[in-house]
Amino acid sequence: MKRLLIAGGLVAGAMLLGSCATMSEDECRAGAWGEKGHADGMAGYPMTRLSSHIDACAKFQVAVDPVAYSSAREDGLRSYCTLERGWSEGRAGNTYYGVCRPEEEAAFLPAYEDGQRLHVAEAAVESAHSALSSAAARVSDREEKLDAKQRELRQEGLSDEERQRIRDRIEEVRGEIRDARRAARDASNALDEARREEDRVRFLLSGRYPV
Repeated sequence: MKRLLIAGGLVAGAMLLGSCATMSEDECRAGAWGEKGHADGMAGYPMTRLSSHIDACAKFQVAVDPVAYSSAREDGLRSYCTLERGWSEGRAGNTYYGVCRPEEEAAFLPAYEDGQRLHVAEAAVESAHSALSSAAARVSDREEKLDAKQRELRQEGLSDEERQRIRDRIEEVRGEIRDARRAARDASNALDEARREEDRVRFLLSGRYPV
């Protein structure tokens, strides 16, 4: 799950479930608005994050200091809006809310987009690997079902009707096995392709970032 969420979603969550509030009662009463602003700036939160804090602390009749928060947030953003941080944020698949100044974004945004490219490539490999595992598990499951039905067919005392019903089911399971094996082959090919793309992206970015 991405660490950074849309501020509106945080506000809505705070209204529905107290545990989702952006600040606890102790944090609100501590009144360390400069520390909170700096931390939010370093995390790349948009200014609308302050509204979530206001809503959270209003439940405890605690007022927020927007001036101290905003000033400290700007300091935090200077640590966030760097090439290195852009790369790590994109690499992690985190959301960028356009909080950097144009002159800072010139370095941050390209690195963020490059990080996203590798994140997407890695996610594709993970998805393909999961699909292959699922297909392989389905093949194994259907093969076990086939063995069970074949053992059932060898039982004594079955009527002709019962034997025919088992044979029909055996044919159905064999078809399911063929489909599952085909899906496994497709998933294996997709995984190979995803790995090639990941390797390609890593190679392209290796000279600029620690990949």
